[in-house]
Parts: sequence; structure tokens; C-alpha cells
Amino acid sequence: MVNPRILAALVMVLWASCYPLITLGLDYAPHLTFAALRAILAGGVQLGFASLRRAQWPRGWSVWGWITLAGLGMTGIGYFGMFHAAEFVSPGLATVIESLQPLIAAILAVIFLRERLGPIGWLGLCLGIGGVALIAVPRMLSAGGGSTAFGLALVVMATSGVAVGNIAIKTLSTRIDAAMAMGLQLLIGAIPISFLALLTETPTAIDWSPQFIISLLGLALPGTALAYWLWQIALQTLDVSKAAAFSFLVPIIGVTVGAMFFSEPFTLNVIGGGALAAFGVYLASRPSSRKSQPASQT
Repeated sequence: MVNPRILAALVMVLWASCYPLITLGLDYAPHLTFAALRAILAGGVQLGFASLRRAQWPRGWSVWGWITLAGLGMTGIGYFGMFHAAEFVSPGLATVIESLQPLIAAILAVIFLRERLGPIGWLGLCLGIGGVALIAVPRMLSAGGGSTAFGLALVVMATSGVAVGNIAIKTLSTRIDAAMAMGLQLLIGAIPISFLALLTETPTAIDWSPQFIISLLGLALPGTALAYWLWQIALQTLDVSKAAAFSFLVPIIGVTVGAMFFSEPFTLNVIGGGALAAFGVYLASRPSSRKSQPASQT
């Protein structure tokens, strides 16, 4: 079996690749409509894959409850907040706030899953947040204002939704097929997004250009369907508090890609922040000498 830490790092590479695809796609489709299409397409592919593998359909109110919580948190609230926040908050500040997600997830995992992170792990999370801030804050300051209280609230809401969704996914990881769980949570999460899109946008305004189709397929297939499937597999053996720390790699990968392909500056604060965040990931995700309580494995 592939090391779950390698899977978690691969998921971050896939998620980091979503940002330029989102930027590309939003030129051709309304925000929520684009988000809903992404979730519906990815969820349908996941369910199709689960059906080919003859995966068992979920049974019991408890399992369906966790699937619904994952869908509403990670997909519904997460997608809604992040897609809409771009209009009201600067990217740099949004990145800093998003970096709190591993910390929120770790706190929730300690409370509800009885995971044990240890002082070194908590230090790693704090270093990761510091590294992301070192990368994002100078960009935020150079970009000026543009952030509103409403935009900040959207980012905090989305970040919290993703953290709660991770707790639900961890709980489901050993109780249901990964593709089945991720497919259902994506489709459930797409319901409120689709409803809001119909109320506030004009879904027929989509420009089905080759650029939009490429961005949608890239987001929905490798960026969502594959990434979410690998994420649940990683959480089968990796604590949420350790897995979530890999999220600090996303801005590092993002600025690296920007420097390589889009001529974005690769400054000392980016190098220092990246090194600090990477070291934080190492500390927070390293194997502990004492295993988590059994409740974190169910």
C-alpha cells in the first residue's frame, strides 16, 4: 500500500493545480454555476467508478448523516465561500485565513476523534501557519485593500466547513467505499450550490468554449474526483490532525508553479516561508511514538 503521507502530498499537488483552472473558468461561467458543475461532474464520475467496482450502497442513518455533513461542509459551504470570497477579499489575506484550516481540523479531531498530536505536532501547525503568512502577507500588502468584513466571513465560513468535512470524511474512511462516499458527498454538497446558482445567477450564460471545457474537466476529474478519492484513502490510516497539515504545501506549490510558468517573482520571503511551512508539515505529520486512541480509527 502506498504511504498515506505520499498520497496526502499528491492530493495537495492536485488541489494546488485547481487555482489557475478556476481563474480560467470564471472568465466563461458564473461563480456558483461553475462550482456546481464541478461538484456534479466529479460526483457522478466517483459514483460511476464505485458502481464499476460493485461498491456497497451506504446503510444506516449514521453513515448517511456523516456523508451529508461532509457534503454540506466540504463541498457546499467550502465551495460557496471560496468561490464567492474572491469578489470581496484579497487573495493574500484569503490564503492566510485558509491556512488556519489544519489548526481548526486538529482541534476538532482532538475533541471528537480523540486524536493525540503532541507538542511537536502543534508546533508544526503553528510553523506552517507562519510560513504561509510569510508568503501571503507581503502580497496582500502590495495589493492594497479590497477586503471586506463580508469577504472575511465567507473565507472563515469556508475554512471551517472544510475542517468539519475532514472530520466527517475521517469517520467514513473505514466504514464505506472511498469512491462511493466522495461521490455522494459531492452530489449532496452540489444541491445547495445549484439552488443558489439558480436563484442568483443565469446558468445559461456559460460560454462553452474549449478553454472552459478544459478548465471544467481539469477541475472535476483530477482536481476533485481523483483528489477526493485519494484523500479518503489517505485518511484511512492517517490522523486528520496529521493529514490536514499537508494543506500548508498548497501555497508553496502554487507560488512555485507561478514562478516556473507565469514569471511570478520568487522572492526571499517566498523561499523562507516555503521552507518554514514545509518544516511545519514535517513536524505535524511525522509518525508519533504513541498511537491515536481507537476512536480515531473508526
